[in-house]
Amino acid sequence: MKITGFLLFTSLTKFHDVNGFAPMSSGRPMENTMLRSTEESKTVAPEMSLSLPFMERPSTLTGAYAGDVGFDPVGFSKTEPELKNYREAEIKHSRLAMLAAAGWPISEILDKKIAGIFNLSPLVDGSDRVPSVLNGGLGQVSPIYWAAVIALASGVEIIGLKNVNDEGYTPGDYKFDPLGLYPSDEAGQMSMQLAEIKHGRLAMIAITAFAVQEAVSKLGVVDETPFFFRPITYWGTILHDYANSGYISN
Repeated sequence: MKITGFLLFTSLTKFHDVNGFAPMSSGRPMENTMLRSTEESKTVAPEMSLSLPFMERPSTLTGAYAGDVGFDPVGFSKTEPELKNYREAEIKHSRLAMLAAAGWPISEILDKKIAGIFNLSPLVDGSDRVPSVLNGGLGQVSPIYWAAVIALASGVEIIGLKNVNDEGYTPGDYKFDPLGLYPSDEAGQMSMQLAEIKHGRLAMIAITAFAVQEAVSKLGVVDETPFFFRPITYWGTILHDYANSGYISN
């Protein structure tokens, strides 16, 4: 199975918190001596990592962040500030990777058409591969685009540096929600944060696979796995091409 096809059907496992309850005291009449906790229950982090059950859970990975399943076998996050910095970086890379994972195949489909409308040279090469470090072609991209990217990235970074030391700051939370999709309740917020980090981690793997696959196969990901990117009316042509190229034998 092609790398891209495998990734598009891959999903990450959702882990649930483990509840721990305060022990009951005994030895005297309940109505006189039993101590009641101010909280009915509280979340207790497991001693062993959920992602690697044969290893102990790192002390900094308490499950406070969405998607935290105790995975840090190398021990990068030794302190709380380090953990916050790594989560901030992960969120930024995740969001960029999700944009790239969508923009990569879209550009391979539309780049030549858009370039033709404006009488410009397309950026994709003869095999419909987008410019990348492995494919080459980055020198064809306009300096104006790179300047805009640097300016936008700098603005986001400045906002992050300004907010990172605020009390109660959640890494990656820039209060940007123009459509009002972010839930107001804590459970809903955690669920959306979990969905974002799962999709982001998968996108980072996918975009790496896109680059490697195109460098090895010398074909664009759209042409390599057309069933995922072409309309169903085009599938007859795809099967015909596969049959003639040896993918399907009589």
